[in-house]
Amino acid sequence: MNVYDFDNTIYDGESVLDLFIFYLKKKPELLKEAPWIAKAAFKYKSGKMTLDEALEKYQDRVEKLSETIEDIESNVGIFWDKHCTKIKSFYFKQRKEDDVIVSACLDISIAEVCKRLGIKNYIASETDIVNHKLVSFCFRENKVKAFKAKYPDAVIENFYTDSLNDKPMIDLAQNAYLVKGSKITKIK
Repeated sequence: MNVYDFDNTIYDGESVLDLFIFYLKKKPELLKEAPWIAKAAFKYKSGKMTLDEALEKYQDRVEKLSETIEDIESNVGIFWDKHCTKIKSFYFKQRKEDDVIVSACLDISIAEVCKRLGIKNYIASETDIVNHKLVSFCFRENKVKAFKAKYPDAVIENFYTDSLNDKPMIDLAQNAYLVKGSKITKIK
């Protein structure tokens, strides 16, 4: 079985950022949210804030922000109408029926793109769209927990990622590959 991270691995970019920009065009008033979102992303990416700290500090703000977005399901569909072209070509060349996507992206977005790509197996951050809540965040160690819960006996032959943040998944796989742009390097 081949398992793939999504953003910057098989998708060329950060789909969450692209989705925010997509919504920004529909609702320019979201621009006022950009400073705290950028600050949180920078602190987290630079190691100045842990994932738990980020969730504790910003989860309520993200949930309140999501309450302002109408008809999320159809908007996600419109988003993927335009952004499916950002799936990297290497993925299509090696795609297999039993591939699994494991991503921190929201389930509503990953479900839609996987449906369009014919990918049946995926794990993503789980949301409660009706109540605007993040139920579980599929990141780092949580990816392994979610993977083992859904596929308890599966063996990961190859794992592809853009980040060493996925070390727990890398450790689980027989082989691991780091994807940077169109360059794929075996790291395990």
